[in-house]
Amino acid sequence: MLAVLKKELKSYFFSPIGYVVIGIFLLCFSVFFYLTVFSSGSVDLSMLYAYTALYGLIVIVPILTMRTFAEERKNGTEQLLLTSPTGMFKIVMGKLLAALSVIVITLLISFMYFFIVMFFGKPDIVTTLVSMLGFVLISLAALSFGIFASSLTENQVIAGVITVAFLIISLFITDISSKFSGFALMNYYTSFSQGVISLENIISLLLFSVVFISLTIIVMQRRKLVK
Repeated sequence: MLAVLKKELKSYFFSPIGYVVIGIFLLCFSVFFYLTVFSSGSVDLSMLYAYTALYGLIVIVPILTMRTFAEERKNGTEQLLLTSPTGMFKIVMGKLLAALSVIVITLLISFMYFFIVMFFGKPDIVTTLVSMLGFVLISLAALSFGIFASSLTENQVIAGVITVAFLIISLFITDISSKFSGFALMNYYTSFSQGVISLENIISLLLFSVVFISLTIIVMQRRKLVK
């Protein structure tokens, strides 16, 4: 898994992708910092992370995930993955953790806003850290779906569109039916933005991630059998 993780991180940062993602993410953070903190004179950073998770991930997650398996299939390198002695679980997790690492790096950089706000007041460090934890968990869940979408097709654009569509639909899916509430990822974020660590929400987000990681492994294993 470590080898796959290193390979994927190199692919992000030896190409413009990683830097573009971080740049777009920081732009989102800056815009929402101005709207939720600076313009209102607030020292509460929780909404900064909430709005960035709500709107930023819709753009960032597809960019990070659409190439994970689709590109391998298009370039003909998928066969190397399927015949690799590394287990499919380790391959999927390596790709997932590499994408998550890019987001975590951006989150660490975003902590500069906490120090900026310190010059004007006393921001709550606990609420900020809990909001960041929720952001990581939401990102993990969204990335797991994005990688699953990438495993379904060799076309990166289609994988990206599927991911964007899902993330947008998930914002309104409870309006369609409460039966689909498990797919409404942002509903799990409410407690984190209030500085409250909800075990139920953590388990729900991790379970969501496990489901789509498992589905990705199943899809790739079936392709391995076909090959």
